[in-house]
Amino acid sequence: MDRFIELVTFSNVTTAMLIVNFILVIGLILVERKNPDSTLAWALVLMLLPVVGIVLYLVFSQNIARMQIFRLTADEREYNTNAVNKQIKAIEEKQFEYIKDETRDWEELVKLNLKYGSDYLTQHNTISILNDGVDMFESLKKDIRSAKKYINIEYFIIKWDEVGRELIELLTEKAKQGVEVRLLMDAMGSRKINHRRIKPLLDAGGKVGFFFKPKLKVIMMRINYRNHRKLVVIDDEIGYIGGFNIAREYLGLKEKFGYWRDTHLRIEGEAITDINARFVLDWRYVSNEIIDIKEILKKEIVNEGNSAVQIVTSGPDTEKEQIKRAYMKMITFADDHVYLQTPYFVPDASIQESLKMAALSGVDVRVMIPCMPDHIFVYWATYSYVGELLRSGVRVFIYDNGFLHAKTLCCDGMVASIGSANFDNRSFRLNFEANAFVYDRDIAEKMDVMFEEDMKHCHELTQELYDKRSVWIKVKEGISRLLSAVL
Repeated sequence: MDRFIELVTFSNVTTAMLIVNFILVIGLILVERKNPDSTLAWALVLMLLPVVGIVLYLVFSQNIARMQIFRLTADEREYNTNAVNKQIKAIEEKQFEYIKDETRDWEELVKLNLKYGSDYLTQHNTISILNDGVDMFESLKKDIRSAKKYINIEYFIIKWDEVGRELIELLTEKAKQGVEVRLLMDAMGSRKINHRRIKPLLDAGGKVGFFFKPKLKVIMMRINYRNHRKLVVIDDEIGYIGGFNIAREYLGLKEKFGYWRDTHLRIEGEAITDINARFVLDWRYVSNEIIDIKEILKKEIVNEGNSAVQIVTSGPDTEKEQIKRAYMKMITFADDHVYLQTPYFVPDASIQESLKMAALSGVDVRVMIPCMPDHIFVYWATYSYVGELLRSGVRVFIYDNGFLHAKTLCCDGMVASIGSANFDNRSFRLNFEANAFVYDRDIAEKMDVMFEEDMKHCHELTQELYDKRSVWIKVKEGISRLLSAVL
């Protein structure tokens, strides 16, 4: 009798779980309106893993596209819309004065970013490229020490190691000097930074916020929808944007990864108003501090540089995919070459086809990925997708000198994108990202030279080598690719 009751109970629970799974699948298809690839992947997970699938779905796949996370006031929205529309009108009526020919040559990309993402074009900027972690951190510390008015700083990852502690101690010292310090971290990426560790900064008058902080720290229910941006603005004078986080490995001090190859930009000029506006939008969400973005955008920052920049941001709070579309436009508009670096290459069909079409039309397309995984499923999915590109004539290079973490795209020696967005579904749809699109021949050519120098530390993945991979590698690729829409 007891055995019978146990069987009945087990049957009831199993039936209940299958019903819940079925409801979730129907919700995926009819309610959430997810990307079809993502929908199919989650439906497969839910049906094959009745219990585990529900847990994974609750942890990884909450749709926030309808949430109004970043709200502009009516005045802010009107001011920004008027400025963007004025620029669009001037361009379309051929009245816009371009400082450099390369910006005019890539006018279609400029207009796409203006119309689709409302991303204003600034032309008076001075840019330095930082591709070494030690150099980036030393530059950042120097600029923080020189701050007189404020420091707005936002990172996905700040670890509680000697590098993270040094940054927080420096910010604490500046707060004691009367500098207004705002530190924004992602709650998951910087999960080791707790109240006790930032208390000296708070006591000194600094302000600290955590993006999507869970109510219970031990239950991090929201794995997706992380703030992956890396932004700094200091005194309306200096801005940083790129791929580096704050931890030992980013300075090449972690044996597991060895040398860390990444790319960051240090910007002086008009573009820092847009970086700052992005920071303030993120900051207002976590802190509820009232800061008028309109006043930030109205500031006139004088700079004699002539690099044109659009700061493009994207996130899962909207169904738009601003950075992905800008990537696609760069790839399909290129005439001579496309140089792409990314640690994670798990694209959707549109990006994959854009690269194939460019290569088949005679454009020199080169993709560089790391030789080692830091996320095993993503690594084998990446290997699968780059392998597919080989048949279309894309050249693929595997970086052997440590870990490649740079997220860069350079086309024709005229335009480059540097930022936080990888070439994967997570960056395109699940994380909050920020990239600088730079229209400047000098900067783009420097990026090309860096890419070509990196090639000296790579081995090329040819079709012949790819065809020789083992059955076990093919199995890992197949499993990882099947789950690629939700990686």
